[in-house]
Amino acid sequence: MIDFTLDEEQLAIQEKYRNFTKEWIIPNARKYDLSAEFPWEVVKAAYKNGIMNGPIPKKFGGNGYSLLQGAIAAEELGAGCIGIGIGIEANTLALTPLLLAANEEQQERFYGMINDVQGVAGYALTEPNAGSDVQGIKSTAIRKGDKYIINGHKRFITNAEVSTFLTVFALTDPERGSRSLSAIVVPTNTPGVEIKPHMMKMGQRASVQNEIIFHDVEVPVSNLLGQEGHGFLIAMKTFDRTRNGVGALALGAARTAFETSRDWAKNRIQFGKPISAQQVIAFMLADMATSLEATRALVWKAASAYDQGLKKASMYSAMAKLYASDNAMKIATDAVQIMAGDGYSQDYLVEKIMRDVKLNQIYEGTNQVQRLVISKSILK
Repeated sequence: MIDFTLDEEQLAIQEKYRNFTKEWIIPNARKYDLSAEFPWEVVKAAYKNGIMNGPIPKKFGGNGYSLLQGAIAAEELGAGCIGIGIGIEANTLALTPLLLAANEEQQERFYGMINDVQGVAGYALTEPNAGSDVQGIKSTAIRKGDKYIINGHKRFITNAEVSTFLTVFALTDPERGSRSLSAIVVPTNTPGVEIKPHMMKMGQRASVQNEIIFHDVEVPVSNLLGQEGHGFLIAMKTFDRTRNGVGALALGAARTAFETSRDWAKNRIQFGKPISAQQVIAFMLADMATSLEATRALVWKAASAYDQGLKKASMYSAMAKLYASDNAMKIATDAVQIMAGDGYSQDYLVEKIMRDVKLNQIYEGTNQVQRLVISKSILK
């Protein structure tokens, strides 16, 4: 029997993250949106309250969540602020390759580095000419003795300037091209790592992204995750785990946009009655509520498919990211429209949500790329 009722453990996770969001994220959402600074005070509180690194095993400082449990948690973070939420979730993105490919010594060493300082890590994949096309990566990591010499240029790297280390994807044999793509851990204090000031963005301004230049950066061979040439597989398997989280964050933000506009419409009097009594507004709210329920069902299905090891889990993950972020953009835009001038002003967070959810349609593979992934799966 299919049952969408959460069990006691799942409800406890939901309550834990919802309470954290109410105490720490919502009160600080506008502050960090305006300052465009990394929310260190919230991240430190997240460590203190057991919010960080949810899907990472408990022995390495995480909560050992399944993907479904992680999706339930991410929705609550997104309901407060996607920018702050992605600052927390992007750490999981950077640490997932360790979960997938690192040996036990590496896991203890690198997870320990993060936990000791209660810090964050960065996932350094994207380059100026290699965004959705991972096979276009040009950065190199050439082995010389017991070290790799890394040179290259990364762009749009979340958490870079505040990271303890970066999970870097580079070519270990440029003549073989993407077949030699490898994943290597690079501490950010290594000589030759140049991190540019973070970019200014339309939304998700509490999340920082930077360009990184690697100038003959030397790291030990023992920092290689898995084997040389396994980088593409590691990157794709990482996205299979994390794309659903992007969808869950968007779902949470869309839920807040809907609830805010619904409550506003019930109290906004025009022509002698609440505007929610106008059929055109009531129907917009009905569509928004329906989209939320459909999105949550798909996000949960995608997470469950991965947890069960189903072959189509990658396709469902792409579907969840695509559907959730597209729906969130529409719901947020409709919320602004319903609330008119109030929705467009900074008196309410719906204008911020509209700016924030746009980026969910872009990172971890644009939604056009998600459609490519889905179409290849269904046409096999």
